[in-house]
Amino acid sequence: MTVAPGQNRPSLADVDLNDAEPFVTGDPHLLWARLRAECPVHWNPVDQDGFWALTTYDDVLAAYRDEQTFSSAHGAIMGGSYRSRVDTATGRMLVCADPPRHAPMRRRMQQVFSTAMTDKVAEQVRISVRTALARIAADGGGDFATKVAVELPAGALMALLAIGHDDALELVRRTHDMIGFLDPAHHLGIEDDSVRLVSAQMEVFDFFLGLIDERRARPGADAVSILLATPPGEKRLDRESLLFNLMNLAVGGDETTPHSASAGLVALMDNPGQWDRLAADPGLVATGVDEVLRWTSTNAYVQRVTLAPVRIRDVEIPEGERVTLWSASANRDAAQFTEPDRLDLGRKPNHHIAFGSGIHRCIGAATARLELTALLDELRALPVRLVAAGPPERLRSNFMLGVKHLPVAVAAG
Repeated sequence: MTVAPGQNRPSLADVDLNDAEPFVTGDPHLLWARLRAECPVHWNPVDQDGFWALTTYDDVLAAYRDEQTFSSAHGAIMGGSYRSRVDTATGRMLVCADPPRHAPMRRRMQQVFSTAMTDKVAEQVRISVRTALARIAADGGGDFATKVAVELPAGALMALLAIGHDDALELVRRTHDMIGFLDPAHHLGIEDDSVRLVSAQMEVFDFFLGLIDERRARPGADAVSILLATPPGEKRLDRESLLFNLMNLAVGGDETTPHSASAGLVALMDNPGQWDRLAADPGLVATGVDEVLRWTSTNAYVQRVTLAPVRIRDVEIPEGERVTLWSASANRDAAQFTEPDRLDLGRKPNHHIAFGSGIHRCIGAATARLELTALLDELRALPVRLVAAGPPERLRSNFMLGVKHLPVAVAAG
């Protein structure tokens, strides 16, 4: 461990969490394990700047729950705004809002996730996943990531936004371009990273602008119509806030559950004994969903900025510093989870923080659970077993632990 001269900035010099390469070709869990053991409060330099990284379960959970010290207003992802440290969505998008703006915005967004809406989502996702699995089984295999996993968010978007299958897949493609903007597959012919990111964001906004115009003319029971309406005692959402929150709604589902589905299948294929347990016991679906969420932790970190000096362990972090909360590391912390590197579909207790914690706990958590429940149920029902037909191809990102391609074949069940 090294310490920057004149400052209490402990750092492992050979660990760079800003480098996406280990997330593509290596195992980031090895890096996080070292940090938890040797430097749990790690200063990660980047050019003339840098950020702090919290990697233990206790530290990450405490920071999630301390919104008075750790601000969300600068955005959840490093470099998520066009050449600006302050996110352009500050105070306008749920994940970028601090109290007191956060509570009324969360109430508005919660109106989207009514019981009736979640029932629609569950029904559509199950139909979409069942159809996709039947097709890949009949074909003798294929790319699970692009043919099956993508149907989880597509089905959810069809129900949430009252759109067709093709439009849902198009929106998923656009959000993939936005979150995966550092990956060569999503370069869009644009060399500058920041310009590419903002271009991808505008593509998502353009999709929703067209939908907003449609729903102003013909409102329904979908998420856009719900957010366009102004409940008694509430303020009307301005155009920018509406667009930012619709984008957040799409990204929250498009960029987590399909990667959890693919990475979860990799885990099952690597641990056939766990697949046997799941096939034999439908009661393992509920605990299995939580274990898949813990195991995959696809949203690797969130960013916060300190509103006041704070001491974590023996390290003083000044006001105005970027701090990253690595949930993916926390969810493999042996201080919290017995044998954390062992997949156990029956794991109890399982207090993972894949959805975060505190006031910013993922508002779509219940929907994500429904999607993954449908997947595990339908995998159990398959008369065949999916087996690896090649290595997974991972997304070039340190934010989203994604699987771009996952070739599978069909074997006897």
